[in-house]
Amino acid sequence: MTNLPATSFPELGLRTEDLRAAATALLTAEQLSLAAGYGTRVAVVAGQPLYEIGDANCDLVISESATLTSRAVSEEPFLTYGPGGFAGELSLLTGQIGNLAVRVAEPGTVLMIDHGGFRRLMAQQTDLGDLFLRAFLARRRLLRMSAEQETRIVGDPRAGESLALQVFLSRQGLPHLWVDSEAAPGRTALRDAGLGSADLPVAFTAGATLRRVTPGVLSERLGLSYRSTGRGVIDLAIVGAGPAGLAAAVYGASEGLATLLLDAVATGGQAATSARIENYLGFPFGLSGLDLTTRAAVQALKFGAEIATPCGVAALRSGPDGHELVLGDGTRIRARAVLIATGAAYRSLPIGRWDHFVGAGIYHAATDLEAQTVAGEPVAVVGGANSAGQASLHLARYARHVTLIVRGDDLGAKMSAYLVERIRADPRITVLTGAEVTALHGGKHLDRITVTGRGGRLACRGLFSFIGAVADTSWLDGPELDGDGFIRTDGPGRLPFETSVPGVFAAGDVRLGSMKRVAAAVGEGSGAVRSVHQSLNRQ
Repeated sequence: MTNLPATSFPELGLRTEDLRAAATALLTAEQLSLAAGYGTRVAVVAGQPLYEIGDANCDLVISESATLTSRAVSEEPFLTYGPGGFAGELSLLTGQIGNLAVRVAEPGTVLMIDHGGFRRLMAQQTDLGDLFLRAFLARRRLLRMSAEQETRIVGDPRAGESLALQVFLSRQGLPHLWVDSEAAPGRTALRDAGLGSADLPVAFTAGATLRRVTPGVLSERLGLSYRSTGRGVIDLAIVGAGPAGLAAAVYGASEGLATLLLDAVATGGQAATSARIENYLGFPFGLSGLDLTTRAAVQALKFGAEIATPCGVAALRSGPDGHELVLGDGTRIRARAVLIATGAAYRSLPIGRWDHFVGAGIYHAATDLEAQTVAGEPVAVVGGANSAGQASLHLARYARHVTLIVRGDDLGAKMSAYLVERIRADPRITVLTGAEVTALHGGKHLDRITVTGRGGRLACRGLFSFIGAVADTSWLDGPELDGDGFIRTDGPGRLPFETSVPGVFAAGDVRLGSMKRVAAAVGEGSGAVRSVHQSLNRQ
């Protein structure tokens, strides 16, 4: 469900043969015996379908003596599993619909392990669970590398609606094929379906064609949205899947709490938009924010957390009987404890037509996805903190030239010294201090900007804005906020990270007094779980 870029799990190897080796791992006789305690032995016959593309809640199927094959779109086998092999994919953890169909090629017996049995196995048999997880991750990457995709998206990558869909698909790690609507394959796909530009973006999925598709609609179709299972009251509901929320999900689920993580956009939060983080403990060569949050999401899923995105929360209601989250569609979720980790929302400049160009020339992230959109074009970055510096260096690898626009007079006032030194030494980056963007120019897409103070009018096909954010608490009623909407915690008589509402906690950027750093958010999210345990024990 989260994005699995090539660098996220280098231990799997990057070569196709390494991935295939991990994807077709075999259980030993001892491991097969352990797995048998979690499933049911079933006799199967040649040609028997075990599940189809688009099926939900598929079992893990382990071969004892049969031969199984999986396929994507074509009838050609994707992978083959003999005795000791197993059919299954990452959807066993994420809950999304399956991307592969599985058939019996040669008769024999198999072990069928349902969702509950698989969760128990993952919790109780660490080595065996890790073997399955590595195989699922390798299969997901092989599937994403394949040209055969059941889900095809046709859209204009320069349009805001299409970019939002691309970002969602990328961060969710969903296997798909993206087709530019202006290229010949895109025009052919639209013509064959009787569709036109007014229908963009279009999603062709198993059994349905979705016009003017949004991340929410596609999420519902692919099984990523929240689904009530009649579980009753959960232990911990986390709102916001940035570093703080992900850390809380990992620690909450690993310590036995029934944990649900919700996010209105996708997992990763603003951290996932960071092109490179070099000062996070334990990663001396750096990693992208997307890589870091991808790993965290997989960890949370491994321990049994449920993640639902995009899944916006509209209200929180608390009372003597606990807490209730109301989703945007009216769904109600009851929880014994709630952690708010919604972070902050992006600020915009007070300039005419700003909203018009968001996604069509104005971006709040500088990942490879956005950078490729403006490859070979002149771009500008606005901001004076580390995120702006990291974005400038990353974009310089793709763009014709990067102009970094800083309102203050000193580049080093809010930016780390190592970034300042690299930016000053990079001939592909021009720094304008004491300057502000005051006007935007263009038709459907951004073409130029006006910079007051220095620069005048500049050609600009991409304006990357990193000018801070405001607390994302406009939906929240109950916990005490400061004048800027940040949540007050740690008052007299409260547990650490507890808000003015008992049993409701806050962590990360949304909390008043937080450090606004990824490492600090991870620490707050994990620390808040300890307070959650104390709160649950006093109920």
